[in-house]
Amino acid sequence: MYSLGTQGRIPRRSWLDTQGRCLGLPLCTEEAPDFLLECDSSVLGALQKHLSTYKIRRKVTVEPQPELHVWAVLPSTPQVLEAVPLLERVDATTVLIRDPRTVYMGWRLLTQDDGPALVPKGQLRNLQDYHMHRYQQGIPEGVCDLPPGVALPLESNLAFMNGVSFTKGCYIGQELTARTHHTGVIRKRLFPVRLKGPLPASGIDPGTLVVTATGQVAGKFRAGQGHMGLALLRSETIKSPLHIRTSDSQQVTVTALVPDWWPTATK
Repeated sequence: MYSLGTQGRIPRRSWLDTQGRCLGLPLCTEEAPDFLLECDSSVLGALQKHLSTYKIRRKVTVEPQPELHVWAVLPSTPQVLEAVPLLERVDATTVLIRDPRTVYMGWRLLTQDDGPALVPKGQLRNLQDYHMHRYQQGIPEGVCDLPPGVALPLESNLAFMNGVSFTKGCYIGQELTARTHHTGVIRKRLFPVRLKGPLPASGIDPGTLVVTATGQVAGKFRAGQGHMGLALLRSETIKSPLHIRTSDSQQVTVTALVPDWWPTATK
């Protein structure tokens, strides 16, 4: 977690490189005195260097906030989400806001205190439960799901998750992103996938080819946990029988899913 001084303006959307490929997707809030940016812990150093490069001569300070803990507050069912809404909260030690990506991801809680104690009737679960939930909803997160310099924001469905602005002024990577958006043609998307078959003990390797029954390449497996994951697939192939051939020559069936929360026009 980083805190950024308020004398500079920091973009709220995904960061792109000059080729329009993702460098990261921060979650942030502007209600607090500072900007708080959440990122993959493995790229803290790269994030600080990136922000320092673009602050130019602005009086912006970039400081890690190790005392803040990040919690995901997930509904047990979509019905619970509407029946028991949480009140958003921003104070000196706690930030509780709706997850900006999709209503199915509940709330984001940043706090110095014990997170579960702040959520009425909340039950503590493990990190694997969280990752399984977001894979089922098709939510990419971190450098495994969105490899820096590789993932494209529109193919990664970031426009569905408040991660891309088409009204903001010029920004790095805008040209390719805007051109792709206005052509209306996105041939590949990051789909949630269900795997059926014998899996290697270490799981499916990132980048493993997903192919059709005729051997045509449909895309690549990106990341996952157990029998759920994400794969970058050509949209025209998702209704075809798909499979992965593992390193030990086993065949794993791949079923692409379309999340309920995606815009109707993409289904």
